[in-house]
Formats: sequence, structure tokens, C-alpha cells
Amino acid sequence: MTLDRSAGLAETARALAAGEVTSRALVERSLARIEATQGSLNAFRIVRAEAALAEADAADRALAEGARGPLLGVPVAVKDDMDVAGEPTAFGCPGEFPAAAEDGEAVRRLRAAGAVVVGKTNTCELGQWPFTEGPAFGATRNPWNHGHTPGGSSGGSAAAVAAGLVPAALGSDGAGSVRIPASWTNLVGIKPQRGRISTWPRGESFQGITVNGPLARTVADAALLLDAASGNHALDPHRPAPLDISAAAGRDPGRLRVALALKPPFTALPTRLHPEIRARMVELAEKLAASGHHVEEADPPYGQIGLTFVPRATAGLAEWAGDVPSPALLDPRTREAARLGRLLSGAPLRAARRAEAALHRRIGGFFTSYDVILAPTTAAPPPLIGALANLGGFATDRAMIAACPYAWPWNVLGWPGVNVPAGFTGAGLPVGAQLLGPAASEPLLVSLAAQLEAELRWHERWPPQELSVDSPAA
Repeated sequence: MTLDRSAGLAETARALAAGEVTSRALVERSLARIEATQGSLNAFRIVRAEAALAEADAADRALAEGARGPLLGVPVAVKDDMDVAGEPTAFGCPGEFPAAAEDGEAVRRLRAAGAVVVGKTNTCELGQWPFTEGPAFGATRNPWNHGHTPGGSSGGSAAAVAAGLVPAALGSDGAGSVRIPASWTNLVGIKPQRGRISTWPRGESFQGITVNGPLARTVADAALLLDAASGNHALDPHRPAPLDISAAAGRDPGRLRVALALKPPFTALPTRLHPEIRARMVELAEKLAASGHHVEEADPPYGQIGLTFVPRATAGLAEWAGDVPSPALLDPRTREAARLGRLLSGAPLRAARRAEAALHRRIGGFFTSYDVILAPTTAAPPPLIGALANLGGFATDRAMIAACPYAWPWNVLGWPGVNVPAGFTGAGLPVGAQLLGPAASEPLLVSLAAQLEAELRWHERWPPQELSVDSPAA
């Protein structure tokens, strides 16, 4: 049996366990696809060809001996902010970085589940922008239209999955950095509860606003990767109770109260929801209503939540920038943001952290009236390559907020959110919608996302660009 690129994570794991395909064959094919598209998509910063093939051979031996694991022998990718033993963790930055001595906790758990990490995917510098471009590696392009960005900062992971280079990948989300590229590449992207997937060796990444999360073509595959990567290092400060999220993908969510929230939180800068995205959102709300859910327009009481985001984001960026071996090589915008973070890292940061409990109470109260929030993931379709890359600091912030004003509040709260594909613009560019819930609501969000997927079948649609690989399975 030969699996084609449409075989997702669960189907690939099943075929491996059944002896229908070998891990080496799958990894060889993944590596061939990466090589064939690196000049066009540029999804990877590091490709672990030799190491991945050796790990695939080890997986095949284990499978032959009767071993089983959730992802045994399955090729996956991780974002280049995660430590992989023997590889540098440059996080989008230029310069020479030392090799990591050991795997980060999320990567360790993927390996424990049997996954083969074929490489580390591109991300913008320190993950701070919704595009994946930079002097260290060039521009990562959207498989749906190579003239546009796949988003960021997990743009390399999104491009790799959307193009079928790997069946699923891990990204990280500090202001929408999993959900935004998922929305712009027609993928499912899950931002889990803070601490669900460890960010160790950083107990808190970006002062607790950044979490690791999966990108996949289907809800079940995203949930499977999430379960495989979930768990904590002994020193993690956030340790939510374990959940079986994969099981939720097969459950009926029941009749839910859904708030359609089209108004973004206050940002002090102008934002406007693109009319085609608004139309897709209304269509999605109508589908939910037709499925028996009660849907009405209502906006969460965000208040001045943005005042708590900036100190945490910039202080966290300053921490990362302090570990870069060549700070002078960083983008001027990065150095400027790091300076601000150092200024805010005292009393403003402490006040921002203290405010989270009050935000939980106020916004949590909204969920006494509603079970789930349905909101746009972005306000605009994916921008053109280069549209934001060469702007100054304030102009970049202004453009970023205008395009992506909806995702970041859930990073402040630390609660789960799931991007689901919501359709396409008239120009054929993907857009997405967020399903947002309170603490530990991943099972509910995943079950609702799976219900939508069963009707909309977004995973059956592929980017128009064909992969130029000399393989019948390409």
C-alpha cells in the first residue's frame, strides 16, 4: 500500500501499525517533498535528513518487534523555537547558535510517542509578527498563493502541513501565532490551555502568553498531536489536569449557546473587518444555527485588556533577545521592542500579571450566558510577501493590529482556542474562524470543530500548486 499526501496523522499511524507502509518510506517521501519545495515555499530552517532516516529505521525495527505508540514512525515537524537535541534553536534570528544539548519537553514527548522529527520550520524573528520572513532565512510562502504569506509566526509549520510535506506540525502561539497561519492556509490550529503542552526549558514563554500547539488538516489529527505532545516538566509552573482531547473529536457537542463576536477588542488603532471575512463568519454562524445551536451576536467584555498584553509580550521578547548570540544582527524593530520590554519589566509587568485574575472573572462571567465564542481569526486575508517586512516599528504594529486584532486576548487569559477553516475569498485565499472557550474547554471546542468539519469537509480541498516530486505519491 502507498499512502498519498492526503493521509493525515491518524491514518499514517494506523498504516504503520498495520505494516502497510514503513517509516523509512514515509520519511524519505517527506524529505523529498521538502527538498522539492524548499526553493518555492521555504518552509524549513533545518532539515534533519540523516538523523530522521536513522530514527525511521529504528521505528521500523520497533514496529517489527511488536512495539506500538500513538505516532510510532510518523514524520512530523516542529517550529524553530523548540529545542531539538543536536540542532540550534535560532527562533528566526540571524547568527550562529549553539546546538541544543537536549530536547525541549514538547519534543521529548513527541519522540516518546514515536514521532520522527524531520526538521524545524521557519518563523519570523522571535515570533513577533504575523508573517514569516527575515534576513536569516528569506520568505516562507503560502501554498495557496506563493505571492502571499502563510502568516506567522508559525508560518513554516503551517506551510509544511498545508502543502503535504508532513501530516502535522507543532507551532507556538503568543498572539495568535498558531491560529493566524492556520486560518491563512486552510488548517486546523489549536491554541491549548496554558501549560497543556510544556514550553520547557522555559517554564513560561513570553511571560506566560505563549503556548505550543498543533497544526493539521483535520480536527482529529490536531487533537492527536496535541495529546501526544501534552504533559509537563517537573518544574513547569502551569500544570493543568490531563485531558483526552482526541476522544472529544468523535463526540457530539450537544446544543450550545454560541456568541458571534465580530467586534475586536480595543487597540487604540483603527481596525476593520474585511467584508469577505465578515460574510464567511455569518455563513459559519448560520451553519451552526442550522445544526441546532443557539447563535446570537454578542461581544466579550474585554475592556482594556491590551494594557496587560504589551508589558508581557515585550518583556518576554527582551528575555529571548538577551539569549541571542549576536544582538547587533537583530532587526531594528526587535531591538526597539526589547528596549521597551526592559523598561516595562518592573512594576508595569507585575501589574499586568496581577490583572489576569480580574480578567478571568470578568470575561469568565460571559460564559455563564454562552458556551462558545465564534470570532474571526483575522480581520484581513493573508498579506502579500514583503508587505509588512520592511516597515518601521510603529508602522509594523499598526499594520499587524489592523490585520490581526482578534487572537491575542486569549493569550493573556491563557485559555483554549481553535481555528477552523471558514472558506475562501474571491481571490482564492483561505480565511478562518476561532472557536474560543474558558479554561480547560479544549474537548468542547474540538467536538464543535469536528462537527463543523464533518459538514464543511475543508480537508478535502488542496492548494492549487502541485508538488514537483519524482514520486507516484507526490
